[in-house]
Amino acid sequence: MIAKARGKFLRLSATKVRQVIDLIRGYDCNAALAILTNINKRPKEQIIKILKSAMANAKQKGLKPEDLYISKIVSDNGPSWKRFKAAAFGRATPILKRTSHLTIELELKQNFSKA
Repeated sequence: MIAKARGKFLRLSATKVRQVIDLIRGYDCNAALAILTNINKRPKEQIIKILKSAMANAKQKGLKPEDLYISKIVSDNGPSWKRFKAAAFGRATPILKRTSHLTIELELKQNFSKA
């Protein structure tokens, strides 16, 4: 791990974030940004923000973004916000507003396989 960035308590479901991060896992940073800008999914803004943060962390260590690729990207479940919605006959139905934690780790390209 050369550089790392985390986004915690993102107001996105972890399963929906995983749909997007599966597309960019293993790609180099610039290719991943190009893929994310052309996706029509809500989590892309948060993922781009965290990926740029990881690239900036690597730049602080004296590395170029062209030399890095995404070695590990994980979306874990965060705590759920519990809410209730009114239902018939005076009852209430629960609503879970899910959150997620996103971790991105970058490595140097030596044995790089994907485009």
